[in-house]
Amino acid sequence: MYIKRSFKAMTLIETLVAIAVMMIAMQGFTYLFTKVWATNGFILEAGMASAAASRATNQIVIQLRGVKQADNGDYPIDAADDFSLTIYADADDDGVTEKVRYFLDQPNDQMKIGITEPDTSVQPPTYTGVETVTVMTNYVVNESDDPVFYYYNDDYPGDTTTNPLTTPASIASIQLVRVHLLVNIDPINAPNNINIESFVDLRNLHNYE
Repeated sequence: MYIKRSFKAMTLIETLVAIAVMMIAMQGFTYLFTKVWATNGFILEAGMASAAASRATNQIVIQLRGVKQADNGDYPIDAADDFSLTIYADADDDGVTEKVRYFLDQPNDQMKIGITEPDTSVQPPTYTGVETVTVMTNYVVNESDDPVFYYYNDDYPGDTTTNPLTTPASIASIQLVRVHLLVNIDPINAPNNINIESFVDLRNLHNYE
């Protein structure tokens, strides 16, 4: 028995509607893919910035633990303020005590370190040479109400409720330093700062009590 089948072709309007639906779906997929890609990129970049700031904090802490008298006899701490700290330490493990300055370059959101080698051609040595400055980490957004450095004397009980020393701090009173970095790769669109902090007991300074 012969069966006749008929196939109805799509009209022009139906074809246009189908194309429009497909294009909308493709645009939606593209937008979703772009947003996911951007979000993952932001998370990755924020994670890398946080890791770099953690490494910078650890470097500062390690060097602060090694504060020592300068080669010319100066006290181990030279200056202590909210956004800068200058000490004497063997920063590059070469057996020579350098003058080391940590400071926040606020216009550029960069934590930097400046190292001055002693001039041993004169006695006692001097630290008046050229300071070599390098960037430790980027995206540091500490403001005036969030200092990078907090200083405490030997009455510090081990919690953050104790008021720090007023700055510029009396260098002879400092026994413990809190290093506090706020990191944000996009403060306008991502207002939640990443908080990185560490405390370091300046054990070598106990000998000066």
